[in-house]
Amino acid sequence: MRGAAIAALARREHSRTELKRKLTARGFDAGQVDSTLEALAAERLQDDGRYLESYVNSRASRGYGPVRIRAELAQRGIDGKTAATVLDDPDRDWSALANAARAKKFGRGAPGTMQDRSKQTRYLEYRGFTSEQIRAALGRGGEEE
Repeated sequence: MRGAAIAALARREHSRTELKRKLTARGFDAGQVDSTLEALAAERLQDDGRYLESYVNSRASRGYGPVRIRAELAQRGIDGKTAATVLDDPDRDWSALANAARAKKFGRGAPGTMQDRSKQTRYLEYRGFTSEQIRAALGRGGEEE
């Protein structure tokens, strides 16, 4: 079982909950899975903090916003308070990321019509940006900071 857990971690970072779900789905005893995960955490082979940072960076670089990332993390067993430590980092400019996602999909210019503005707003909402971040991205147009 330890080998299966390490093999999964070698491919990519996993949250403790994700790893537990995978190992129990493969038929391993839940008690043994817990003790194995404790040992891996003690050896720092599995770390929810490292997973969280990696996941947020990966999703943000693909153009997803904090609302969607927070929901995805909740599905992966990371509580909201823990997720907020990375998502609410003041060094991360979500408005700039929203603008970059908008520009990648629709071009650098600001939306010309209300229909275009609505379409871009819906797209950014789907991607998980807040209304404040969307307003900043739409008002910014092609500007770079």
